[in-house]
Amino acid sequence: MRIYNIIETSEISQVDFDQVLQTSSSSLKYSLDGSKAILKYEGETPSFLEGKTQYSLAEILAILATGDWTPEEGINS
Repeated sequence: MRIYNIIETSEISQVDFDQVLQTSSSSLKYSLDGSKAILKYEGETPSFLEGKTQYSLAEILAILATGDWTPEEGINS
């Protein structure tokens, strides 16, 4: 099952892109104000995401629908 997390953009430097489904910071989905980004992964929670709120696809799509994020396309691919 795919899991989604929202992180502050200041935390991107801590991301090990070998442990998530994105390949680099340029492949993340960002909030319109640029302060947050969404990471997705499958399997065990990466250590740098431990303690952060986890979201299902339905939950992250509801968050994206608030209008504070770039368009939803590609979030579940």
